[in-house]
Amino acid sequence: MEIGTLQQKIIALEKAFQIGTKQKRIAELEKLIEAPEFWADQKNAAVVQKEKAGLEREVARFLATQQGVQDLAEFIELASGNDDELKQLEPEYAKLEKTVHDLEIERMLSGPSDVCNAILTVNVGQGGVDSQDFTEMLLRMYTRYAERRGYQVELMDIMPAEEAGIKSATILVSGEYAYGYLKAEIGVHRLVRISPFDSNARRHTSFSSVWVLPEIDDSFEVDIRPEDLRVDTFRAGGAGGQHVNKTDSAVRLTHLPTNTVVACQAERSQTKNKSTAMKLLRSKLYDLEMKKRLAEKDKAEAAKMEASFGSQIRNYVLAPYQLAKDLRTNFEIGNVNAVLDGEIQPFIESYLMQEAG
Repeated sequence: MEIGTLQQKIIALEKAFQIGTKQKRIAELEKLIEAPEFWADQKNAAVVQKEKAGLEREVARFLATQQGVQDLAEFIELASGNDDELKQLEPEYAKLEKTVHDLEIERMLSGPSDVCNAILTVNVGQGGVDSQDFTEMLLRMYTRYAERRGYQVELMDIMPAEEAGIKSATILVSGEYAYGYLKAEIGVHRLVRISPFDSNARRHTSFSSVWVLPEIDDSFEVDIRPEDLRVDTFRAGGAGGQHVNKTDSAVRLTHLPTNTVVACQAERSQTKNKSTAMKLLRSKLYDLEMKKRLAEKDKAEAAKMEASFGSQIRNYVLAPYQLAKDLRTNFEIGNVNAVLDGEIQPFIESYLMQEAG
């Protein structure tokens, strides 16, 4: 047990996370909340409370880990020379080592929207029915990944395919740093397998694309004027049922100045679909604005950001051998079924570490 290494990492993380600065900011926010006029502006009050709660969670988690490492160091010193007692401390050391590792990964998520919830969309690519099936497999993979991390998943929109699988789907993944992690999945994914839809059992290649946006709340300024918005309603499509194709519950929003189009048909209520579509539109417009600002600051970096959507990032090979490989980092795992069941965190961490340099 290298407790000294954990202690050094904690010292480095305290500086990286700017714990002292965050504690001062919490104190400032507490004074704001105590002011008599604070609740006069409900919208601003909600933003301030959210910022305070987020900072408190970050600080509390770090301090708890710091105290845990300090306590374990004292226990190890007391147990020095007693192998049995030292062995009993190994599970606690392993637990703290993982927590410190998670904090090191989160340190890389310093973007303004990294802490936000994520809006993730999967779209079918080339490959016919196999690609439609693969797109549904990816939807399940990300749903399982979110569940493993304790995130909440809400289906925002889905377009089923005629024969099998889906043509597209959008989910909202809610949890701290959901966007920071899942943005690593943006790009084209490729599956190679013996097709279950081919009577001759031939090997087929399928493609599907993934795009991820941060869910934007009121703390991010996104101005959508009513006159710039066109609202269309239509009948929801799908596999069938009493509701499908009987009412105009699906909603399509078009932001005319940017020609940005979003749609939602996951809910039976037109009102709920419109609310969900507005949430998606706000996030898309925020993403467009961030790219615009990045282009003004660094044209080369902006071009790279745009190109990432059209680039192939990962292969999932099920035949003639089994291998999941990320083409950006060369990180690979032989157990493809585990990866497709949601175990993608190693790929995400590998990518984040490479991006951090």
